[in-house]
Amino acid sequence: MLSVEKPAGNKAIRGIVISKKMMKTIVVEVERVVRHPLYNKVLRKTKTYKVHDENEVAKVGDVVMMKACAPVSKTKHMALVEIVSSVG
Repeated sequence: MLSVEKPAGNKAIRGIVISKKMMKTIVVEVERVVRHPLYNKVLRKTKTYKVHDENEVAKVGDVVMMKACAPVSKTKHMALVEIVSSVG
């Protein structure tokens, strides 16, 4: 089992699953809203994370919570905590 514990201050992040094509790995997109410092226009910025899904329970379109963990592979350093809402 993979440990999801990390030092204090490590918050869970919410995102949407956009890919499930790898074994025990899902790709999650996290969107944040920022305001441009000069023009004050509201911008949507997205970032994708590879997340370890040990039991392969998440599906594309699910809203999930993930948390940082020890590196599992070269690009995977997040672990699935829970599925917030599921599709279908």
